[in-house]
Amino acid sequence: MEFTNFDNEQSSQNIMATILKSLPKESGLTKIEYEGPSIALYSKNPRFLIENSQILSNMVNTIRKRIVIRTDESIRKSRKDSTDIIQNRLKSFKSEIKGIIFDDAIGELTVFINNSFEILNQIENTILLDLVSETGWKINVRKSIIKLSTVQFINKILSNSIDYRVKFYKELGEKVFRPKLSNSCEASIVTLGGFGEIGRSCFLLITKESKVLLDCGINIHEEKPLNYFPRFDITGFCLDEIDAVIITHAHIDHTGFLPLLFKYGYRGPVYCTEPTLSLMTLLFLDYHKNHGLYSEEDIENVIIHTMPLCMGIVTDISPDIKLVLSTSGHILGSSSIHLHIGNGEHNIVYTGDLKFGKTNLLDNASWNFPRVETLIIEGTFGSKDSPHKREETDPILIESINQTLRENGRVLIPVPIIGLSQELIYTLTKYQELGILEPTEIFIDKSILEATHLYEIYYEYLSKEIKTKVLSENISVFNYKKLKLVNSKSKVDKPGIILVASSMLMGGLSLKFLKQIHNDPLSKIIFLSYQAPGTLGKEIQTGNTEVTIKGQQPLKLKCKIDSIHGFSNHSDYNQLLAYMSRLKPKLKRVIVNHGEKPRIQNLASSVNKILNIQCQYLLVPEAVKLF
Repeated sequence: MEFTNFDNEQSSQNIMATILKSLPKESGLTKIEYEGPSIALYSKNPRFLIENSQILSNMVNTIRKRIVIRTDESIRKSRKDSTDIIQNRLKSFKSEIKGIIFDDAIGELTVFINNSFEILNQIENTILLDLVSETGWKINVRKSIIKLSTVQFINKILSNSIDYRVKFYKELGEKVFRPKLSNSCEASIVTLGGFGEIGRSCFLLITKESKVLLDCGINIHEEKPLNYFPRFDITGFCLDEIDAVIITHAHIDHTGFLPLLFKYGYRGPVYCTEPTLSLMTLLFLDYHKNHGLYSEEDIENVIIHTMPLCMGIVTDISPDIKLVLSTSGHILGSSSIHLHIGNGEHNIVYTGDLKFGKTNLLDNASWNFPRVETLIIEGTFGSKDSPHKREETDPILIESINQTLRENGRVLIPVPIIGLSQELIYTLTKYQELGILEPTEIFIDKSILEATHLYEIYYEYLSKEIKTKVLSENISVFNYKKLKLVNSKSKVDKPGIILVASSMLMGGLSLKFLKQIHNDPLSKIIFLSYQAPGTLGKEIQTGNTEVTIKGQQPLKLKCKIDSIHGFSNHSDYNQLLAYMSRLKPKLKRVIVNHGEKPRIQNLASSVNKILNIQCQYLLVPEAVKLF
């Protein structure tokens, strides 16, 4: 969606007057309130506003603010009556309702049903408006496979914080839409982590009006606090001055410090996609089990203050910054961040982790931005020794696995909980169905299974090809029949594929199963993920045959070791250059982050020479003025 210049000095009174003038009596408008970065219209006839969407579109074009429709509290039926109405209406679809979650703070409810995607699509297209009229609640419908603990945890926290959230949304709206204090416009960034390294991605955008934090990760393979956490120790940093935090995706190296941010007193908004909220909560809870860095209350505060956004929607986050999220192709719900500064003075795109290439589950990263002056892009594979193309990688992986299975060996593939795990589950089960991969069980842990179910709940964020397939053929996204759960007490003593975290052998069940197979010459470890320097995974990958796990007795490795490059959900060197060359008009400036220093140096040099675009790499901490 294109940004439009607008008069930042329009008063709240003028905005409200314009809205009142634009809406007919049939709209049933009862009140207008700030709701965080949106203006909420409360109506006794929400159906009219939904069906006559052109009225709202014209209004948005006039006031240039994000508008949401809310049902007036007076027309909302009780939870019991609403539940009865929904159950009766869905009987014709033979729907088994697994649960209904009410959010009184915004007047919405979510129905989880145990039906096919085809039926889910029919319900959304035929009866949702009727249910809004009959219940007085805005209604969302999602497929429920199981009662996911992550979803239940989030909903419990939201249900227990209704009064606080109503107050928070209103106060946030007043801050977002406050008058500008300065007519001049300039912007700079301060690197706090993730520049010249992989891990603790975090930087601060500073304008005349605002301070916005982009990502907030930790470096899990570092031991020194100075290198583990973002550099919030720099002079002049104050939590109270941060207007917003924007999260690109759920991985810990981009989110891991967020609970600590709230532990130390931050109480502002967090912006991300809806799947990212669920996935990062899953990772926070998993991390919390093994580390004492933050409490469950800190995780709860993240949830309460997070404002999920849809892709492609222009959202005011401060008096001089507008935000649009676009798909980055990395993991479920991952986004690139497009920031519009001032009245058109400057546009910044921060890619986060980017995949500009084909995968089985996700579409390519978006690249069609109306304007970009400064691009901040990842450089994980910024050198020419980049991975194989994906179409070349699948046969190599399958043959490596088959070879081990035929010899009665076990295959350990250390993976992250989110992203590569789901891509592998989908890929491996597909090749089993085709008879190309040897029939065998795939062992996964509980967290990976939960993340996989979340991929299915938020199926609308998957590729167009996947969505078309599941809706037209009435099938599940994943084949769960071959999956078998393992835990810390499990022993795999037969041929099979073991997909467990962590991806760099720094903890979790991957260490446990390494101990089980390390002495077996028939078994194999296959590395598909990036292995950071200093990690156990990197030691093994580079040829060490004797390794030590956290002070334990050394392990002498007799199992086979294989590394297959090309399965990454990061862009390779050529894909990064292709992405930048696609952006129109031509970029004025590129800054490379998220990569080891030699690789980001190489990418910066290539951008300068090949694309003829001013490009630089930064380290931590550094500050640079953008305009």
